[in-house]
Amino acid sequence: MPFVGLGLHFLIALFFAIHALRTGRQMYWLIILFSFPLLGSVAYFFAEYMPASKLNRGVKQVSNIALGLLDPTRELRDARQAFDLTPTVQNRMRLAAALDGAGQYNEAVQQFDACLNGPFANDPEVCFGAAKAKFHNKQPHLATELLLDIRNKFASFRPEELSLLLAQSYAASEDNTNARIEFSHAADTFGSPDTRAHYALWAANTGDVETAKSLRATLEKDWQHWNKHTRSLYSALFNEIDAALAKKAS
Repeated sequence: MPFVGLGLHFLIALFFAIHALRTGRQMYWLIILFSFPLLGSVAYFFAEYMPASKLNRGVKQVSNIALGLLDPTRELRDARQAFDLTPTVQNRMRLAAALDGAGQYNEAVQQFDACLNGPFANDPEVCFGAAKAKFHNKQPHLATELLLDIRNKFASFRPEELSLLLAQSYAASEDNTNARIEFSHAADTFGSPDTRAHYALWAANTGDVETAKSLRATLEKDWQHWNKHTRSLYSALFNEIDAALAKKAS
């Protein structure tokens, strides 16, 4: 029996060693894991594996949502304080994103523009954040330019989010031809509730009732399989679609 236990400890240590090699952890972890299989595995689990796990990321996401509901201005306060203390580009980017999240779009655009004039001008994260802020700030033409530039330079960067925001920017610019092309591309390529719901809402608002109803019917089928939390996330958007369809029918 002791040999079985020892073998199990070694297999666990081997699992964590493979994880360490694949994720580029420090090589001293291999020495620790194979010198002390049991204690080394426990130490690696809590120090390296768990913080990077999907479960832990999920817990952090839920915690961040809860904190946002309890104190919605916390991230903006923290980001502004960090930038005031250390005005680095990274802290400016964080502040710009926090301003956009807080609905202070004009200042968010100013902060992102400052980032675009610096060494991170071609960073896709910065450009995408700037595009979102400009879209929110009712500057869809400028958002479109940034998004098309990202797509041309970084084809694999956030393809679904970029496609949806680009479609919305076209729509806000009243370029319905390109908006339809992009909405259709997003819905057909990714088929997520987000893409379909926003496409349906746009279609209903522009009088394309047939497309809106078709997408709404597909979403209704998905709705039957969603849990209570997922339904709550999309209920407001579904209500907007229904209201737009009802308005066109009246």
